[in-house]
Amino acid sequence: MIKITLPDGSVREYENGVTSIDIAKSISEGLARKVLAAEINGNVSDATIPLTNDSSLKLLTWDDLGGKSTFWHSSAHLMAEAVQELFPGVKFWVGPAIDKGFYYDMDLGDRKISEDDLLKLEKKMNELSKQNNSFIRKEISKKDAVDYFNKKGDEYKLDLIENLNDGEITFYSQGSFTDLCRGPHLPNTGFIKAIKLTSIAGAYWKGDEKNKQLTRIYGITFPNQKELDEYLIMLEEAKKRDHRKLGKELSIFAYDDEVGQGLPLWLPNGTVIIEELEKLAKETEKKAGYKRVVTPHIAKESLYLTSGHLPYYQDGMYPPMELDGTKYYLKAMNCPHHHKIFAAEPKSYKDLPLRLAEYGTCYRYEQSGELFGLMRVRCLHMNDAHIYCTREQFAEEFKAVNEMYTKYFKIFGIDKYVMRLSLHDPAKLGQKYIDEPELWLETEEMVRQVLKESNIPYIEVQDEGAFYGPKIDVQIWSAIGREFTLATNQVDFAQGKRFNLEFANKENGTENPLIIHRAPLGTHERFIGFLLEHYAGNLPTWIAPVQVKILPISDKFMDFAKEVRDKLFDEGIRVEIDDRSEKIGKKIRDTELLKIPYMLIIGEKEMTANAVSVRKHGKGDAGSLPVAEFLSEILTEIRERKGNI
Repeated sequence: MIKITLPDGSVREYENGVTSIDIAKSISEGLARKVLAAEINGNVSDATIPLTNDSSLKLLTWDDLGGKSTFWHSSAHLMAEAVQELFPGVKFWVGPAIDKGFYYDMDLGDRKISEDDLLKLEKKMNELSKQNNSFIRKEISKKDAVDYFNKKGDEYKLDLIENLNDGEITFYSQGSFTDLCRGPHLPNTGFIKAIKLTSIAGAYWKGDEKNKQLTRIYGITFPNQKELDEYLIMLEEAKKRDHRKLGKELSIFAYDDEVGQGLPLWLPNGTVIIEELEKLAKETEKKAGYKRVVTPHIAKESLYLTSGHLPYYQDGMYPPMELDGTKYYLKAMNCPHHHKIFAAEPKSYKDLPLRLAEYGTCYRYEQSGELFGLMRVRCLHMNDAHIYCTREQFAEEFKAVNEMYTKYFKIFGIDKYVMRLSLHDPAKLGQKYIDEPELWLETEEMVRQVLKESNIPYIEVQDEGAFYGPKIDVQIWSAIGREFTLATNQVDFAQGKRFNLEFANKENGTENPLIIHRAPLGTHERFIGFLLEHYAGNLPTWIAPVQVKILPISDKFMDFAKEVRDKLFDEGIRVEIDDRSEKIGKKIRDTELLKIPYMLIIGEKEMTANAVSVRKHGKGDAGSLPVAEFLSEILTEIRERKGNI
């Protein structure tokens, strides 16, 4: 007999070789019908694998991330089976689950897949899913795996096998399809009841633009049609909110081939948004005791060797420039520069905590296939700061940073968020992570305690820490439920030693400070991309590039329109006059399309009364107000940074 510990702490005994599905059936037949996979001793596995030792067990359903991931990875295999039937001879690379759905990369030779083919593939997938074919796992030797894919002439799977050893290789089969795969998978294909293949893209093999371009098919599946229908409605709304589309329509940013991929040009409207975000950050940070600094865009190679970024992060940096035998790198991160500012003058414990802030410009070489609008760029402007503190000060400082995040969430109407506490992997110390096992455990627990005491929602994830310490990645959800990674809050126990950063302590000795890396607003690029989608382009008045548009009914009211404009302009309002010889109806429609918060209609009645007829974007007529009263109201709205979600 073996003992199985369930999530509620209860322990049940079962025969050796029992499966997770068997255990689910012993609890409830209804539960067993919902089980997609199992988390066994913390690892997600097939629900059909026999258990042979005492184990902790969590049965995973559609409501669990591990359940969804298994569902979507199995759907990728189902799609591959359909592709194989419709396109014989296809070769497959990888087909992972992603945040929403799955994709599979494949080599179709000279053939192309069209949108019509996606419909045929969906139909075939539905046929295959109804066959209820089991996903069968088979352990196989490296020699047999190599022989199998050699016969198929599949260089892609052979490349994957090359770095695997005997005991690490498994095949999964369902129906007529067999694939090299670690799993896990669903018990059978019948769970997959609602299917939509969403798009076709190109993807370089291994993400390297020097390699062959493969075809990537994206899709998503659900256990019932209702959820798929709801998702497709949300997807249509997301298309309307796509920041790339809105960025063009509202003249926020542009790209140019001669400037380069991933290097956005901020147009005047976008620059206004940047300046308002900086103003918010500077006001907030000034109140919190931050000191502003400015650092160069390049630095010597030796700086990044000292920091450790070159050994750990070189693939994400632009190649060096060489001058007089010295290599210089474009700045990929601000922290080494800030450490040098700390070191520029002697420090005492009385100087701590020292909070250095900069909206620093950084350059990172993202692969061209990973570039995406403002979300993945090569030039980024980061709301960065570094806090140098003692261990005794750490909890209060880290808590204050998290409180800054929640303040921003309130301003921007972000109701749903979670902090991802990213930890290290002990097996990768000295490779991916600084080899300081005790400091890792100590600082991870310090962060954990702050999160618990602050009652901030968080989850823990393994093997995603920074190389110099644990970090928090801030996940937020937009108004339509789309998830974004906003920013980061990191602990650094290594850089103080590497840069010989010291302060005189109370005992007249010296210590290295703990360092907190934080960026509550992330980068201009990613955050503005988020805001455009979150607000559907309907930006709050305080951050809108143009806050007021004055619409005179005819030219004879132009002088009064200019008087009103000047009064608003003198108070800092971003205001324009539509002086075109167009009918007022067209002026109103055009201004609505530009998503300008306020329109002021001016005609004979308004000029006589020294008033304006106010229209609010998306809401229509708001009545007539004296100019002074309107000015007072809009200034209050801007000063208080009121949102419109």
